[in-house]
Amino acid sequence: MAQHIMLTADRPTGKLHIGHYIGSLKSRVELQNNGEYQNFVMIADMQALTDNARNPEKIQNSLLQVALDYLAVGLDPNKSTIFVQSQIPALNELTMYYLDLVTLSRLERNPTVKTEIQQKQFGESVPAGFLIYPVSQTADITAFKADTVPVGDDQEPMMEQAREIVRAFNNTYQCSVLVEPQGYFPPKGQGRLPGLDGNAKMSKSLNNAIYLADSADELHRKVMQMYTDPHHIHVNDPGQVEGNTVFEYLDVFDPDQKHVAELKAQYQHGGLGDVTVKKYLEEVLDAVLAPIRNRRAEYAKDLGEVARMLQKGSAKANITANQTLEEVRAAVGVNYFD
Repeated sequence: MAQHIMLTADRPTGKLHIGHYIGSLKSRVELQNNGEYQNFVMIADMQALTDNARNPEKIQNSLLQVALDYLAVGLDPNKSTIFVQSQIPALNELTMYYLDLVTLSRLERNPTVKTEIQQKQFGESVPAGFLIYPVSQTADITAFKADTVPVGDDQEPMMEQAREIVRAFNNTYQCSVLVEPQGYFPPKGQGRLPGLDGNAKMSKSLNNAIYLADSADELHRKVMQMYTDPHHIHVNDPGQVEGNTVFEYLDVFDPDQKHVAELKAQYQHGGLGDVTVKKYLEEVLDAVLAPIRNRRAEYAKDLGEVARMLQKGSAKANITANQTLEEVRAAVGVNYFD
């Protein structure tokens, strides 16, 4: 019997990329399969709308694409409840109760939110829904009483704010209804992949990512365009491996780290060309991505079945979330007519 409850989520703003895979998806599948977790996997469409409200088609067009990525990497609807955030009404009511326990200044101090506001260049026009998404996220987590949330290192401030809200609720209403969640972080060095252009972050919005759905030809094209050492012009020139995107990817994806160390030494000494290293990286990445790509293509043959999977998962998630909501209503004292 599962000893823990895990909740994970992704925003449906496009297909998922290998940064998502190494940072979270791979861990989710491993945890799903070890038998110790009851798993809830959410497609966070409402959260995606906080900064895409005027472009809902982007969310609609991405919903099934994210579901396909989930299935392709090995998330199993027989082992994990895969559902859509907007189909769980209880999450909205929980968010309202939690908002009364959080100050505006605390939300504005959240480092993750501050960083994302700067990245999205909202200026003075921050959507209120975006500012409060740590509260909404807490509703998502606590609705299923998740004690484990696989996240990247940059999400620790979000987890801490979720724990603060849980403590505030339980203390205010003298109960133990809500469960404090803990983050489950990827192995050191695998929290975030740099973009293909050398940017510190691989991102859909920056168009510098390798997607799980990319064909072999697309993978080849993108790897050959990857940022290396701009001063390594000739094969015999000594090259830098620090900040070299190709070697950073090899550090993460190549199981033969002894060979990677040998390549680094040769590159630093001189005598190893960028194209040779990139071709090797392409082989390493394709060994990981080809099975995912093939499974995805099979699932994509019946998108109706994928939609039915999400509908079934959402119905199942609703039952659990409504149970938690009833407990929260009782603790707050708004179950007037029960």
